Amino acid sequence: MIASGRLRPGYKLPATRELAGHLGLNRTTVSAAYELLEADGLITGHVGRGSFVSARQADVGNTDPISFASSRPSELLFPMEDFRSACTEVIRSPEAQEILQLGSPAGYGPLRRYLLQQAREEGAASEADDILITTGCQQAFDLLQRTTLGHGETVLLEDPVYPGLKNAFQRAGARVSGVPYGHDGLDMERLERAVIAERPALLVVTSNFQNPTGYTLDLKARQELLRLISRTGTLLVENDIYGELRYEGNPIPPIKKLAAAYPGASERIVLLRSFSKLAFPGLRVGWAIGPRWLIEQLTEAKQWSDLHSDQLSQAVLLRFAESGRLARHRERVLASGRERLRAVLSACERHLPPGSEWTRPEGGMSLWVRLPRPLDADELLPSAEREGVTYLPGKHFAVGATDPGTMRISFCGVEPASIELGLATLGRVFQDGFTRSRERLESSAMV
Repeated sequence: MIASGRLRPGYKLPATRELAGHLGLNRTTVSAAYELLEADGLITGHVGRGSFVSARQADVGNTDPISFASSRPSELLFPMEDFRSACTEVIRSPEAQEILQLGSPAGYGPLRRYLLQQAREEGAASEADDILITTGCQQAFDLLQRTTLGHGETVLLEDPVYPGLKNAFQRAGARVSGVPYGHDGLDMERLERAVIAERPALLVVTSNFQNPTGYTLDLKARQELLRLISRTGTLLVENDIYGELRYEGNPIPPIKKLAAAYPGASERIVLLRSFSKLAFPGLRVGWAIGPRWLIEQLTEAKQWSDLHSDQLSQAVLLRFAESGRLARHRERVLASGRERLRAVLSACERHLPPGSEWTRPEGGMSLWVRLPRPLDADELLPSAEREGVTYLPGKHFAVGATDPGTMRISFCGVEPASIELGLATLGRVFQDGFTRSRERLESSAMV
């Protein structure tokens, strides 16, 4: 309804309790839906006032709105002719009838073999590993919580973290605990203390270009993680859905690849990857590679959930990859991402107020900004939206306490000229926030 314009910017949504009662749903279900809408920048929540359709789609000042809220690739980069050709070749192939029939819950066989062989050549899978095709990585999180967690068990996550990941485990009744990111990345000392003290059922880390911060685990951190799980037997989930989006610098081997040097570690790691960030998010094809015992459990849970993922999407993506089209598309994506990353880092340098801090990733889709005190990113969002620019405040990604000055800037779907204009606009909005704060302080001092 928001996308079609039936709900206009500024429209106040029903309270979660009211809508839950009207639909006959649990209130937590409605709250989770509102969180996802807000994470996509479609609605804005204000404490004490409610949730409103955001101004992101409004025609502000006769210019198109600029959204830094959505972490997704630009559809303008989709190679539609190549995609149509891949679809045609699959549909005309002798295997088309088999593809359109019910298939294996583990996924389309030729794609599974292709991806597993690639991982083995990379060193990210051994002969003891197997693979499961999932409906995006979000389903992998859901299957993991179904098969590995009991009510009240602890899951360690990065803090801040992608809300869809956090929600998947909280919904299972797990106790979610966050390990903070500092100036130098993930706090490994805090992580080790948490693993030893809390004995988590799962530890989930994003190895490359984490959402929302853009951080990458360096080689030392990966080795420390492996020593830790080798010693404690903790099950590690390596979320690597952004690893293909490296625009600068040199890649670091996956944790799963490095595990061979640590006794017992390979049996405690599952690697998650996806086509969604590099190719076509709408096809929803991801995969999990891990020890055979775990993949068997995940496959059984998937069979009870949906029988199997859509085989046509899998077959088309396999054809897209085997024909060389994916490699050509990746080169275009990397060139575009490199240009946009440089644009956003440069614009932050020029336009954000003095005292601001931000991450400087070498790839991915987002970076993390911390505004100087007393600026509050959530309070400033309505002013930014009135100027035609939107972003996501840090509160949406918090596992523990929220830093009110934090925000995620997602740049991959925004043209470089719009990145410059959007950051310049935000710079003015934030500077106005400083001015209002000083005026309030002066007024308080006079009283």
